[in-house]
Amino acid sequence: MSERAEIVAEAIGSRRSVRRFLPAPVPEDTVREILRLASCAPSGSNLQPWTVFALAGEKLAALGAAIQAAYLSDEPGHGREYKYYTDELFEPYISRRRACGWGLYGTLGIARGEKDRMKAQRAQNYNFFGAPVGLVFTIDRRLEIGSWIDLGGFLQTVMIAARGFGLHTCAQASIAEFPNVVRAHLPVDPGHMVVCGMALGFIDEDALINSFRTERSPVEAFARFEGF
Repeated sequence: MSERAEIVAEAIGSRRSVRRFLPAPVPEDTVREILRLASCAPSGSNLQPWTVFALAGEKLAALGAAIQAAYLSDEPGHGREYKYYTDELFEPYISRRRACGWGLYGTLGIARGEKDRMKAQRAQNYNFFGAPVGLVFTIDRRLEIGSWIDLGGFLQTVMIAARGFGLHTCAQASIAEFPNVVRAHLPVDPGHMVVCGMALGFIDEDALINSFRTERSPVEAFARFEGF
């Protein structure tokens, strides 16, 4: 590969979901540049159907604490405004989901049936895993599935751009489980839907949870080549 291709391959290949971050701050200018680069992501008819709230410091801590409190107290009345998964997952997807979930808990020594420990670990989602920056993404609820596809491309571009600055991320659909809490802390347009959050910061290499890796299927499992 050319030097440019190697840089791109490294950024893509080194991206992973990080669940423990160092407290080192990330400058606002860096976050702005990551989002500027991500805005180059393609979208149908250039609709650019994304809105981002970038949080740090007290603003981030307050939102995270509020979501955690709602989750840990089993406060009623919360839920995503959209369906992320089907009601009943099926193969091969259910096996992949189980491997991810049990692999993560297994890395931490959490056994099946240890519901309190599972809940405590899941609660870490809601304070953005201690990252110094939290991003919250919304989309105009009037838009159709094509714009959601475009938003996904934007999210991926944010995560890849972050790698160029030596930063890691974790995309978090879990944040969308508490849209009312998010709205209490952020001026989300009433016509917008909270889609997800994203933790952003420097990885804590010594954290056990960051040793967990998910597997990827080989190209032959999902691609067909014709006419080559």
